[in-house]
Amino acid sequence: MSQPTSPTVVLVHGAFADASGFGGVIRELRTAGHTVIAPPNPLRSLAFDAASVASLVAAIDGPVVLVGHSYGGAVITQASAGLDNVTGLVYLAAFGLDNGESCAGVQQPFPPSLLASTSRPTAYDAPGAPSGPDLYIERDRFRETFCADVPVDVADIMFATQRPLSLAALTENATAAGWKTKPSWYLVSEHDNAIPPEAERFMAQRMGADTKSIDGSHTAFIAQPVAVASFITEAINKS
Repeated sequence: MSQPTSPTVVLVHGAFADASGFGGVIRELRTAGHTVIAPPNPLRSLAFDAASVASLVAAIDGPVVLVGHSYGGAVITQASAGLDNVTGLVYLAAFGLDNGESCAGVQQPFPPSLLASTSRPTAYDAPGAPSGPDLYIERDRFRETFCADVPVDVADIMFATQRPLSLAALTENATAAGWKTKPSWYLVSEHDNAIPPEAERFMAQRMGADTKSIDGSHTAFIAQPVAVASFITEAINKS
């Protein structure tokens, strides 16, 4: 089988969401002729989630550009380290962790985000996670925390369908960092209430990423799919 000349784009969603949020971005990329896959991210533990994505990507014939949003950035960071067919990493308001670092830990030097006070643990242990509860965002402040630039009715649906993240995934340390050997791009959300924008800029600078900013919330890719698809296309064209 001949290899595609253009990379396959694999979109990895983050916590409190599913892959359907990439709908607008997928539409734009597919219209431009790109092959796009948006698999489910289990949100159980960093090692498990990265292994899940790595298995899928390893089975793709040809080059791949991995795109991660939020916690999905931590997943693509670890998953990509051992994948020769990954030619670029794109971070959308996402975690670009270093070895021995967790999503919770990398934010410690910065002022806490709104998410720190609006997320709640479940009363039960997270199914399938190593230990501890799941985390979810409370209803009253879900839109403000997560998706302030989408219409209220859309935010209501996003709240109702949110997928919790296990606390174990948030606190588990990364064991590999693909950005150390692969080119990266980072889109900072300037009005992010889930990850401090200062933390995003720190991670982008540390990895030497080609960095731009967008005037939007944590899920700016939902409200501004054309702009975000354009940013991803830059990485596709340079990978």
